[in-house]
Amino acid sequence: MAQVVMVTGVSRDAGARCARRLADDPSIGTVLGIDVVPPRAELGRVRFVRADIRNPVIAKVIAAEDVDTVVHTGVVATPGSAGGRSSMKEINVIGTMQLLAACQKAPGVAKLVVKSSTTVYGAGPRDPAMFTEEMAPRAIHQTGLSKDAVEVEGYVRGFARRRPDVCVTTLRMANWIGPKTDSPMTRYFGLPVVPTIFGYDARLQFLHEDDGVEAVHHATVNDLPGTFNLAGDGVLALSQAIRRLGRPTLRLPPFTASSSAAAVRRARLADFSPDQITFLTYGRVVDTTRMRSTFGFEPQYTSAEAFDEFRKSLGPGAASQMASLLTTGLGALRG
Repeated sequence: MAQVVMVTGVSRDAGARCARRLADDPSIGTVLGIDVVPPRAELGRVRFVRADIRNPVIAKVIAAEDVDTVVHTGVVATPGSAGGRSSMKEINVIGTMQLLAACQKAPGVAKLVVKSSTTVYGAGPRDPAMFTEEMAPRAIHQTGLSKDAVEVEGYVRGFARRRPDVCVTTLRMANWIGPKTDSPMTRYFGLPVVPTIFGYDARLQFLHEDDGVEAVHHATVNDLPGTFNLAGDGVLALSQAIRRLGRPTLRLPPFTASSSAAAVRRARLADFSPDQITFLTYGRVVDTTRMRSTFGFEPQYTSAEAFDEFRKSLGPGAASQMASLLTTGLGALRG
């Protein structure tokens, strides 16, 4: 019988794109798109159901629609997009708890795919050269998406133990990037003057948005239990990425990083959280051996190629007034 797939978080671009890709697969019967607000993008053959995964009523949706596959893409990356940090945590952690509780009660659910993030490893000065899936984070997660990702994955592992009959796949994805991706990372690289932390040159990996969508599809139509790091081949240093953009940098002392991020947020140029500042200071690289050997997936874009696809989508630069605003505001913080 054809799969009945429920995709969470379809009001955001990543969730909507994953849902559309699944709906375009003729081997899949029905695709339901779940979110509290209607999606901005067209969903095509996806049937939108307005529902909140934080509410136990989600269990009724799963039962009524005979859902056998759940694809969870509903984790929010930034407080600004969620209405604040407390709301972000409620969506990410409480929402995942309620969703998993609903799945646990549904005997028909046979597969769970979770779109996670390499932020689960955190970022810090004592990090290994590469994180493998077996490695625990080196730093204690205090705030933001990193902390939420650790909690979400903990609940997913608990669900997998309680429902060993369910195929559970966790995809730890590097930062999505590409022409259509709107995220704190793409907004950061889109700034007319790119602030960096003096004395640091973070190592970065990227996953092209198309590869991210295909990875979710691959996990949904195949039985591939386990946790997998996903990223394009190669590593880009932050300085290399900025040189590819051809944009000037503003080097800031480390002690001004938080204040500088606040200035950028107030100017509504980007939405930076503390864990993102740490990432842009220390960077993070993951090992992708299992992505090929066990998960059986090969990204079409390297990290550098994915970044270049994003770079090509940028205009010649923002208005000089915006550049002046950023330079003046952050320059004052340097002093």
